[in-house]
Amino acid sequence: MLVRSLEELPERLRGGAVSIGNFDGVHLGHVRLLERLLLQARQIGASAVVFTFDPMPEWVLNPATAPLPICWTERKAALLTQLGVDAVVAYPTSREFLRLEASEFFWRFIVGQLKAKVLVEGRDFSFGRNRQAAMGQLEDWCRRAGIRLEVAPPLQWEGRTVSSSWIRQLLAEGQVEKAAQLLSRPYRIRGRVIRGAGRGRQLGYPTANLRVDRLLIPAEGIYAGRAWVADQAWPAAVSLGPNPTFGEKDLKIEAFLIGFEGNLYDQVMQLEFLARLREVRRFPEVGALLAQMAEDVSATQQILTQIQLQEART
Repeated sequence: MLVRSLEELPERLRGGAVSIGNFDGVHLGHVRLLERLLLQARQIGASAVVFTFDPMPEWVLNPATAPLPICWTERKAALLTQLGVDAVVAYPTSREFLRLEASEFFWRFIVGQLKAKVLVEGRDFSFGRNRQAAMGQLEDWCRRAGIRLEVAPPLQWEGRTVSSSWIRQLLAEGQVEKAAQLLSRPYRIRGRVIRGAGRGRQLGYPTANLRVDRLLIPAEGIYAGRAWVADQAWPAAVSLGPNPTFGEKDLKIEAFLIGFEGNLYDQVMQLEFLARLREVRRFPEVGALLAQMAEDVSATQQILTQIQLQEART
């Protein structure tokens, strides 16, 4: 269940175990924390609720330098729900809200409205205006409020803490397969199909041009992927970047859906990135480009076949 105000949260879902945070990407580190949240909820026979923010606070405080999200709110809520969370509160983030003193947030929201019996957070959790309250203060307030505080240790992977910032770094480098390991699934973006130059159709590879707002786009390159349209998946060869063969310099997101026939304009599409095939480069003539595109499509089909076989075995 996704709600966008505490007034929408049913009374039956209050008084349980609560975790607060961005949960951007819902990665393996989040999964470990959520396992503790669900365990605590079961022990007290109550609900498990995640309180998150829409947009992330950085986008309100410092929009020019804020990191791009790696998950949109509806998908975040769906992933959290799949893991067993009973409700996700995506609280509207405003400057007024972020100016709240930590004590007011704790007593008004955590105690007064969520009526939390258990609070589950990571070791580096802090909250309130300018992140003024850290774990020590939270422990004190929880004791006074009669709330059990559970502190989840960070998850280590290859000697490094799993984090949203690490996943952003991997995606910015085009390492989508390693990012998928930390996410436990392929990285996915969402956008609306817009009209492009129509050159792909002329070449025999009609592509869907995607407009994506406020989501991290992986590094430029050609990728094997999967496109989701109206809950149906299609193998997709994806190009991120300009088209130097035709003198185009603007970054574009283009996907050739293998086997698809029909009109995609103005539809919402989701794209998964499964593997980076190669870099974007200029070809001396169109014939060489077409030969490479055929190889890219063949490689995409092979990768999708392997993934489908793996999915069928699990």
